[in-house]
Parts: sequence; C-alpha cells; structure tokens
Amino acid sequence: MSWLLIGIFLLVMFLGVPIATALGSASVLAMYAWTDLPLSMAAQSMFTAMNSFIMVAVPLFILCGSLMDEGGIADRIYDLSEALVGWIYGGLGHVSVVVNMIFAGMSGSSVAAIASIGKMSINALDKKGYPKPYATAINLSGSMLASVIPPSILMINAAATGNVSIGQALLAGLVPGLIIGIIFMIYNYLFCKRHNIGDRIPFERPKLARAFWRAIPALLTPVILLGGVYTGIYTPTEGAAIAVVYTILVSIYVFKNLKWSDIPRIIAKNARSTGVILFVAIAAKPASVLFEMDGLPTRVAEMIAGISDNRIYILLVLYVFLIAVGMFMDATAAIFILVPILLPAVQAVGVTPLFFIVFLVITLSFGLITPPVGVCLYAAENVTGLPLEKIIKASVPWICLIAISLVVFIIFPGIIEIPVGWVFGS
Repeated sequence: MSWLLIGIFLLVMFLGVPIATALGSASVLAMYAWTDLPLSMAAQSMFTAMNSFIMVAVPLFILCGSLMDEGGIADRIYDLSEALVGWIYGGLGHVSVVVNMIFAGMSGSSVAAIASIGKMSINALDKKGYPKPYATAINLSGSMLASVIPPSILMINAAATGNVSIGQALLAGLVPGLIIGIIFMIYNYLFCKRHNIGDRIPFERPKLARAFWRAIPALLTPVILLGGVYTGIYTPTEGAAIAVVYTILVSIYVFKNLKWSDIPRIIAKNARSTGVILFVAIAAKPASVLFEMDGLPTRVAEMIAGISDNRIYILLVLYVFLIAVGMFMDATAAIFILVPILLPAVQAVGVTPLFFIVFLVITLSFGLITPPVGVCLYAAENVTGLPLEKIIKASVPWICLIAISLVVFIIFPGIIEIPVGWVFGS
C-alpha cells in the first residue's frame, strides 16, 4: 500500500498537480482502496497535524522575515557587514557571505535572503567589477545558510515532525552553518587573489562603531528570539511571536521604514506563503498514518540495516538519495514525508535523531539552489536577469564546497552534537 501511495503521488505530481494536492489525493485514494478506515480519518489526521502549538512558529517566522525585509533592517545589516569584513581581500564577496549569515539568523528563509539581501549584494558586487555570475553564485549559495542557521523554518518543521527538541535542533544548525560560511569566505579570498579581482575598503574603527550602533536594534532580533528559547524563558513559538512584535515596533518607530497601515498588507502577503507550507503539512499527515499502518518505517529500517551496519556508509547512501529527492521535490514536503520513514531506520544504526534532523535539512537544502525546482535559483534569475545556465555553472564550486562540508559532518558528528551538549547539558 505504501509504495502504491508513493507511486500515485509521484505520478500525479509529475502531471503538474501541486504537491499538497497530489499527496492528499493519493493518501485519500489509498485509504479508500486498501484500508477499512473511514475517510473521515483523513480529515481527523489533517486537523491533528495543524492542532499544534509548535507549528504556529512557522507562519510567525515567515512574517518576521518579511517585516525585516521591508522594515529597513537588511540595509543596516549590510552596512555593518561591510565595515566588519570589507577590508579583507575580496572585500564585498566576504560582505555577501557575512550579511547572509547574519540575515539567516533573523529570517529563517532562504528565499527571503536571496530576494532582499542577495539583490542588494549582487548589485554592489557588480558595480565594483566582480563578474555578475560569480556575484550571483556567492549570494545564491549564501542564501542556503538561512535554512541551516537558526531560526531555520525547515529545521523547525523537521524537528517538529521527528519529535526532536526544536531548541536543540536550531542550535545544532548554528555551528555547521558558521563553518560553511567560513569556508565560503576562504574560497572567495582565493578566487579573488587568483583572478586579481575584488576591492578592499580601509578598516576604520569609527565606521565600524557607527555601523554597529545603527544595527543594534536589528541585531537584537535574534538575541530576543533565540536567547529566551535557549535559556528556557519561553518556547520557540512564543519567541517567534515576541520577535514579530519587536520587529514591527523597530521598523515603525526606530527605522521608520514602515507604517501601521503597511502591516495588514504584509500579513496578507505572508498568509499566502504560509498557506502553501501548512497545506503540505496537512496533506502529509494522512500519508504518515498509512505508512505507519503499513509498517513502512520498520521495513525501511530493516532494509537499511541489511545494507551495512556502518553508520558512515549508511549516511553516505542516504546523502545521495536525499540530494536527488531535494532536486525534484519541495524540501518542506520531503521533510513531512521522509522523516517518519527514515528516522527509525537511521536510529537502528546508531545515528541520533538530532544529527539526522540537521543532516536531512542541510542535504534537502541543496534543492533550493539546484535545478529543476530550486526556488532560490529561480529567484536569483529573476533578481539578476542572467540566463539560468550561467548561474548554475558559476554555482558549481560553491555547491561542491557545501557537499564536502557535509561529508565532514558525517564523519565527525560531534561538530553538530557536542555544542548542543554544552548548552543543554546532554
């Protein structure tokens, strides 16, 4: 039953039906044809999927990122990044990486990053003589960090689906995100040296101090958001709500880029984006119930355990599989479908749920910047007007850097797990 459900879903999806509709219709058809369950069970499971306090964090994070984009926060973060690392050889390339890392710690959305910070950085790089495909590639790859560095929306979805602590999962994404960002900066330095491109601005302490002072209200957003979560003062959902209120007040009264009359428009725009994500989550729940009834997670676990008992080998096999999935399926949908199936399987070979959630999110995030369904890739094309093939060609080295980094994380899982143990005492 499980494989027929998956087959129907893939067939309908490739016919052009939206993912959520394809998944929901396949689940209902499988439930009707191969079980004795009443169809009302599908509706009940869908309601249960949304009757979750944790899932409320998702639309709040999306709204927070949109408010930052329109509220002038991105401009101040860019100025701070330029003052901080613009003096290094290949200066604006480093600025692009750092500004994406900082913005990732605020928005949690890769699409928001490439559409706001990315657009600003690409234009600045282009004016300073950097090849436009290179400028696009570094910002496209940098935008992926928003899916890894907290407060990643994908990480919240994956942790909630796998019953893993959201606070721990968010923190676990911080170190690998920072490591990937540093690797990007090293490559940018070497590339600019080799091709004799890139500019540097003089390092000025007063300029850095001014930029930092102007950015303090913006920088307090992730502090408020994550600080309370890690200290246990409030939950991620409550933290997201507080961050939304704070961002509104800062954008209106401090930066003065928004008015109260703008808020309904921004909320309405984000309601449409949120609806797509939550519709997928709703549609995935009946499928998860049927997979569990059919014993699919257990069978997959036995199949994977039969391949090898070597944790690294199993993760490398899944690595290739998840990259392929991410290239052809929306990452959110893949999370809701695959986590219930694969988590028991990897636990059987000694992989911790926390590591697997981070590993899954990073791997599926490749699909955001690769064809044929990479939403960030198409956003970059729209922002720059460059042909898609030029962007893809320029992005290959950056994608390889991310791929190599993830192999290192597989071999040394303590990079992800140990910092969480320090903070949470586990």
